[in-house]
Amino acid sequence: MKEDWQHLAQAIRQGHRRAIGKGITLLESCRPEDAEQASRLLAALEEPAGESLRVAISGAPGVGKSTLIEALGMQAVAQGRRVGVLSVDPSSRLSGGSILGDKIRMPRLCQQANAYIRPSPAGTLLGGVARRTRETIRLLEAAGFNLLLVETVGVGQSETEVEGMVDLFVLLLLANGGDELQGIKRGIMELAEIIVINKADPPWQELAAHSAAQVRQAIHLLQRKNPLWEPQVLLTSALHEQGIDSLWAALQSFQRLLQEQGALQQKRQAQATRWMWERVYEGLRLQLHTDSLVAQLAPELEKLVAQGALGPIEAAERLLHCFANARK
Repeated sequence: MKEDWQHLAQAIRQGHRRAIGKGITLLESCRPEDAEQASRLLAALEEPAGESLRVAISGAPGVGKSTLIEALGMQAVAQGRRVGVLSVDPSSRLSGGSILGDKIRMPRLCQQANAYIRPSPAGTLLGGVARRTRETIRLLEAAGFNLLLVETVGVGQSETEVEGMVDLFVLLLLANGGDELQGIKRGIMELAEIIVINKADPPWQELAAHSAAQVRQAIHLLQRKNPLWEPQVLLTSALHEQGIDSLWAALQSFQRLLQEQGALQQKRQAQATRWMWERVYEGLRLQLHTDSLVAQLAPELEKLVAQGALGPIEAAERLLHCFANARK
């Protein structure tokens, strides 16, 4: 008899939507008893079903990320793509909860058989992504989705973690928000392969064109992220679906160019190596916090540090020494 994770992996590969949702829930679970099942499930889904394009959509709240994603997703579905949307919502610091309202903001895309939208809470993580965004991308690829759109939280220039999970980074700006000037400070602007001035509709067309010109000048002052690709600045009105075809064409051009040069495969290999080390650090951190000897020593050291009788650095070294000796 097959294990539950084997049945689940088979159903995911067949594209069953309930199985996809159950698999993502398993991956996102913080319960220790689910960790082994999640790892086995992910290992069974190692080989993606076909080529895919992973795209991050970032920008400040209110810039129109969800509206643009729906318009872009509808265009991609019409051209035969299977679209997976991972939207990350900010979590309350008090309750830990999230609204997770992106399905409400993408009603047309929700109804498409070849689209799947999964909202997830950011939790305590920085970087604009959720706890298991990278793993969820892999799961959706195994289910046959070949365009993955990751909508980040949208909290500013700290949203750089997602860049290590995707092929292409799209940054949305507003013509009347001053974002084009703030972004010139480096940081998130340097990550963007495509910069979109959204809401370029009446009465903001002229201002949007002026903002686009400013951004084009600014990006020439920044270090180019990819020597094969000149960052593009586009104008869109996601609400009226204007400029979406140009954005979709730019995404396809980027994918073709990097595939032809072998750069896409190299990027994914580097990301896989980084993923490996992130899981190593996560595993070590979990072992450290669950070690019985460390658990006995930690309260005493915390008390000494709080009293000023012991420095934080020395206390940390004692804990690490205790943890290392426990494994000899």
